[in-house]
Amino acid sequence: MFQTVLCVLALLYKVSSLELKPVLTVSPSWLSPGASVTLSCEVEPSSAGWRFYWYKAVPDLSQKSYSYELLPGGVAGTMKDSFIIDGQKHTAGFACRAGGGNPEDFTQYSEPKFVWSTDPHPAASLSVSPDREQHFTSESVTLNCGGNSAEWRVMKFSVTGHLIYLRICWAMTGSLCTINRTHSDKSVYWCESKSGEFSAAVNLTVHNEDLLLVSPVHPVTEGASVTLSCRLRGENKLSDVIFYHNDKLIQNDSRGELKISAVSQSDEGFYKCEHSGNVSPQSWMGVKVLPRPEHPSFPVLLVAGLGGLSGKILIILLILLSHCRYLKGP
Repeated sequence: MFQTVLCVLALLYKVSSLELKPVLTVSPSWLSPGASVTLSCEVEPSSAGWRFYWYKAVPDLSQKSYSYELLPGGVAGTMKDSFIIDGQKHTAGFACRAGGGNPEDFTQYSEPKFVWSTDPHPAASLSVSPDREQHFTSESVTLNCGGNSAEWRVMKFSVTGHLIYLRICWAMTGSLCTINRTHSDKSVYWCESKSGEFSAAVNLTVHNEDLLLVSPVHPVTEGASVTLSCRLRGENKLSDVIFYHNDKLIQNDSRGELKISAVSQSDEGFYKCEHSGNVSPQSWMGVKVLPRPEHPSFPVLLVAGLGGLSGKILIILLILLSHCRYLKGP
């Protein structure tokens, strides 16, 4: 009788485990250079002594879904309900599930969660035409997926927290996807390939307002030039536009554009424009900082050192050099 009770309890535990679906959170949502990614998996009841397993999401273009592969270092699972990933550079999706009991029974996979990067992936890219973050309602926007795959889909994560498979851009045999929004929207978009790559992610917003800021979708490379402008619905070009950077007034004259000839890291931040009393929504302009050498090369040090010598020492060095050549002969 006692064994029968244990068997029933084990079956109930197995059924209840299969019905549980963990909730995964990812921090941060947007990658910054050198930052680690923390995955946290929550299962109720939390006191059940779960072992946690961590997965990367692999796009399955034949279905509106993902397959899951265990992350390196997570094959045996962890007793801790969090997992840290170092060195993540590109957009990626993750999932978790939990196991318990002996033999071990597993919960369902969590819904996939994503960490987004603006760094381009060598095998997958996303370009936007027209190249601006803010768009008026009823304007068409074309997304172009490119890279080492012949089949793509465009994914969208809305501000409401919903992951959306764009029906018109799902399992595309080509690389172009055109969307047209008739209502306000703020979402993150990226491309996924049949071979499993994720492109860099972009923010795209659609507005009912009459005044919008024109700013680039992708980060601007340090040292490059960039031009920001303002659009009025139904107007092609404006003058007397005021520009703000992080809510600070930076230009107020008759020009209609804000030109930055050589972008630096201090130019990164939120921008908005104002025209005739109307103020646009703000957009973030990122700056891609170029890597800097840790130490100057030897020739640079040599030149710098010579530059600090007095004229007399330089003359002595030249005489010695000439004397050495004379002793060496032709």
